[in-house]
Amino acid sequence: MIENIFESEPFAPFQRWFALAAQREELAETMTLATATLDGRPSLRAVLLKSVDQQGFVFYTNLESRKSSELFVNPHAALCFHWKSLKRQVRAEGVAEQVSEDEADAYYATRPRGSQIAAWSSDQSRPLESREQLERRVEMFTRRFADRSAIPRPNFWSGFRLVPERIEFWQDQPSRLHDRLVFVHDGESWRRERLFP
Repeated sequence: MIENIFESEPFAPFQRWFALAAQREELAETMTLATATLDGRPSLRAVLLKSVDQQGFVFYTNLESRKSSELFVNPHAALCFHWKSLKRQVRAEGVAEQVSEDEADAYYATRPRGSQIAAWSSDQSRPLESREQLERRVEMFTRRFADRSAIPRPNFWSGFRLVPERIEFWQDQPSRLHDRLVFVHDGESWRRERLFP
């Protein structure tokens, strides 16, 4: 319950809710990411949270994908976790920043080999003639890296950190009288307030 959120910052309660969701739901790390073009046309997709700390929420992608292209011209973004079994959601709004090369390399090294080859094989978000074309690219990169124990990270693949300016916790309640608690980043600290449902 939101009554159990007593901290003056949002990351500790997020970690508690996330840990509970991970026990109850498959792929609890799924978050819906909203981006927009420079002229404000939005787009939305699900991505996976790969790390979270006091600086923000991290996900990885092809830097030539639609989401990346939009973030490079308009870094303002929003994300939403919805955990149906808990009847809870967490929303965050802020600015996306690219992670460091070292951080991207470290995460890429933990990916299964097939996922590393997939990163090389996919021209993400661009037209694909057929599934066979993708499969041929996978075969090509599988052969290319066959004699290497470690596959290097492509320079067109990295991560973003959404640095939040606002994080809202939402808990379902009867009669649609939901609990809402928002943290707003205010200088060096967070301001918290309740919202009407």
